[in-house]
Amino acid sequence: MSTAATSFPERNAAEVADLVLASDATSPDVCARRMRQRRQMYVGQVASYSLGASVLLLYAFDGAVSTNVPTLFWFGGLLIIGSFTVLSEAGVGDRFADHYLTVFQISAHMALQFVFLVSVPTLGIAFLAVLFLIFAFGTLRMTSRQAMITWGLATCGLAFVFLGSDLPIGLPVASRIERAASMLCFALVIGQCAFLGLFGATLRKILYQRSNELKAAYRRIEELAELDELTGSYNRRCIMRLLDAEIEKSRRTGSPCAIALIDLDWFKRINDAFGHPVGDEVLRTFALTIFANIRPEDRFGRYGGEEFLLLLPGATSEAASRMLDRLRRIVAELDWSAFSPAMSVTISAGVVTLRDVDTADTFLARADSALYSAKAQGRNRIATG
Repeated sequence: MSTAATSFPERNAAEVADLVLASDATSPDVCARRMRQRRQMYVGQVASYSLGASVLLLYAFDGAVSTNVPTLFWFGGLLIIGSFTVLSEAGVGDRFADHYLTVFQISAHMALQFVFLVSVPTLGIAFLAVLFLIFAFGTLRMTSRQAMITWGLATCGLAFVFLGSDLPIGLPVASRIERAASMLCFALVIGQCAFLGLFGATLRKILYQRSNELKAAYRRIEELAELDELTGSYNRRCIMRLLDAEIEKSRRTGSPCAIALIDLDWFKRINDAFGHPVGDEVLRTFALTIFANIRPEDRFGRYGGEEFLLLLPGATSEAASRMLDRLRRIVAELDWSAFSPAMSVTISAGVVTLRDVDTADTFLARADSALYSAKAQGRNRIATG
């Protein structure tokens, strides 16, 4: 026999997971989906009580109990379900974190079982078995505190039945019909517990998958937060953090480290002559060109405006200068006529290597000084410092 279990289809586990992970529990969409799930739960409870009443009818048919027992049991269950349905449709549950009102539902269903346990002790074991099913339903929703409350209430009820009375708790098995009814009683309880367990396992699996998806999304958000939206290079905050890390690594390992501060020559003139949208495309094209021609271990970020910082781990002064001169030639030789037939773009760069006394600020200051020197010498060139 079964009473208080909810018949959750496995396909609804994904929707439950969505509600668990929903960020705005008060949005109309979330409230509507919660309402739909509660309705499904109440339909399942009606079916559960109907099955339980059917088993009781077998006992009544055999004369083990009065014919009023299954009728009263069924109507008692419908009264509880109907009461919570009215509260649900009125939106009362949505005012609470536990919109299912789990403690109240479990308490009401347990109270009904204890009423029939006391009233019909000859079927007492059947009603006691239902308590396991009630708690199986509750484990899908209860917090630790709720579990302790409902367990305490159940213990009080059991203490009254077993210690405060001499009721002959039993289960009739004298005839074939009674034995069949008893078998159905336990089969239905076990079956619905297994069904709830299947739903719980599916829900845990989906929540685990959604958790992995959220972690991937967070990683993507963190990645986007580190990138310059226009060029796809690292933004200033990120490239400065990488610079600090590279300085620390170089000091720890004793390996050389070089940086280059790169500036697009006369970039303001490009914006003034061709417009900012064209200027943005020039920056994007420049960044893509640099990405395509640096080493995997190099780090490239937008330092500000048309200035970019290139980190060159393990590069000596000579190697860094050669690399930057190669990049300078590549940029200068690009066909910029797609933007305008008269357009040409060149870069200047200041290249420096890390010294023992350098901090990130002094390291950058030396690179900036070298860049200024390259500009002073006529631009489209590399200067070292």
